[in-house]
Amino acid sequence: MENTEKITQICQTIKSEISNAMIGQTEVVEQILIALIAGGHVLIEGVPGLGKTLLVQALAKTFRGDFSRIQFTPDLMPSDVTGHVLYDMKSESFKVRKGPVFTNLLLADEINRAPAKTQAALLEVMQEQQVTLEGRSMPVSKPYMVLATQNPIEQEGTYPLPEAQLDRFLFKVLINYPDDKEELQLVQHITDKKLGDKLDVSKVNACVNPESISKLQQHAAALEIDEKVVQYAINIVRATRKWPGISLGSGPRGGIALIRAARAYAVINGCDFITPDDVKKITLPAMRHRIVLSPEMELEGVHVDRVLENILDKVEAPRN
Repeated sequence: MENTEKITQICQTIKSEISNAMIGQTEVVEQILIALIAGGHVLIEGVPGLGKTLLVQALAKTFRGDFSRIQFTPDLMPSDVTGHVLYDMKSESFKVRKGPVFTNLLLADEINRAPAKTQAALLEVMQEQQVTLEGRSMPVSKPYMVLATQNPIEQEGTYPLPEAQLDRFLFKVLINYPDDKEELQLVQHITDKKLGDKLDVSKVNACVNPESISKLQQHAAALEIDEKVVQYAINIVRATRKWPGISLGSGPRGGIALIRAARAYAVINGCDFITPDDVKKITLPAMRHRIVLSPEMELEGVHVDRVLENILDKVEAPRN
């Protein structure tokens, strides 16, 4: 892979190209890019209309990746996600019809609207990077990333994701409403000489290819990290298991996610080593979906991010 400066330039170019289609949400864009370079999946939470689909389409275009979208519904079957085997009368043979999971970036829209069996089918692809149809294993394209969305407000007719499945997502990213200036730019951009509300990624240019993203992932995975920084990440995770107000703390995947994401964060910011500050920067998106607050805390309206920030304040970071 190229030197650190070149890698940082590539990452900044990707973010810049995405901004040609998506107004604002710079922190969200960076977190999605971190997850991509870390080789992880993302759960995106936000009300409809904040540009989740546009973000994924724009990201796919920056590296010439394939993009698929599945609208999860209560009647969605596992075969609608993974594909199925059918008998072709003309050739008198069985043929595989691949599902939408065979892509680079998969947007699973409103994932919590599908029943558990369908969610489990997607879980296998996320974990194993392959699909098994009639005993035959077929790998998905690389790089591969699932971005699942859920609406935090409308919960009627939904199937909450179990903790075991939530744990498979590297990040839980929160998309909030744009500020006043960004919303003005957004409305002007969408309505200027355009009919309807079709998503427009025409101004996004491809700047790398899928192989380059795979090399970025390999570079991040090989980045050196001091044992003290690893221990710091573990201390954060272990603190969640005995912290007042947390009824269920993070499992070992929490520590793994912190290190993987911290490596990717360092790469994006042009560093060839990981610091405790890198771990701190990605703790909220990497940990907010791995802990469950006690009923008392939820009744008081305490947000999980506030609890995690308290933990970061109390867990001592290595000084050298």
